[in-house]
Amino acid sequence: MTKATITTMNATSPLGVPPKPPEAHQPAERVFSNLLQHALNESGLVSKAYSRFHRYSLGNQLFAASQLLSRGLPLSPIASFRGWQDLGRAVRKGEKALTLYMPVTLKRQAKGDQNGTDDADTFTLFKLARNWFSLEQTEGAEVELPPLAIPAWDAGLALVTLDVTEARFSMLNGNVQGYAQGRQIAVNPVALYPHKTRFHELAHVVLGHTAHAECADTLMLSRSLQEVEAEGVAYVLCALLGLPGLPESRDYIQGWLDGGQLPEKSPKRMFSAAQRILAAGQPKAST
Repeated sequence: MTKATITTMNATSPLGVPPKPPEAHQPAERVFSNLLQHALNESGLVSKAYSRFHRYSLGNQLFAASQLLSRGLPLSPIASFRGWQDLGRAVRKGEKALTLYMPVTLKRQAKGDQNGTDDADTFTLFKLARNWFSLEQTEGAEVELPPLAIPAWDAGLALVTLDVTEARFSMLNGNVQGYAQGRQIAVNPVALYPHKTRFHELAHVVLGHTAHAECADTLMLSRSLQEVEAEGVAYVLCALLGLPGLPESRDYIQGWLDGGQLPEKSPKRMFSAAQRILAAGQPKAST
């Protein structure tokens, strides 16, 4: 398998090495860049991480998996110190907690408002929290392992949820696999991997690439960054859902990157877009 090598602007070394441990307090951008590198190069990692940690975001799924693997631990259920206590288990002395990103909602005071009134806008930041332990880091009562999650995804539901329309493919250039314009996408009926193309075009929309101009997947257009971002999203989703086309996706990313660099924020944007597209196509659990 040809490995994908991606570097980000301001990176001090090429990616392609295991992420530094969270204790190194890496910037979020570097963490997500390393996670993207792992996702592209470690076969089965994305789907295995999802099946075990599906209650967490895609980024945190891979973050937890990479930390466990770097410590020689299997991918097994994780919980907080208190969570394991509630299950009748205790964290072994000396075990180091896993680190994940957690949302923190803060208030942004309106200009001139010194009282912190309820009218202040709120915004969300993500900060590292060292708070989780895997089953192998604990001891005590036997616990029944939850079944591995198998992701389900429905294209029609995703389109409705994301407010995107899939139109009839109308381009005369048969080499084009698909295209996106505004909030509309089209997939070539003879596309080699129509599922991957659909993910790719949806990613263009979700990432905001099509807000003001047409985006057609053809080498005649110079949209290297957008193509790498969109295909990275498609790769993650195909890997997660066990769909074919991963080697071609890696080649596509490398071809468009062509030795260049991604902005540091791109990997995080890609994981966020993949999360949105995945969630949009998943039926809500009945109550």
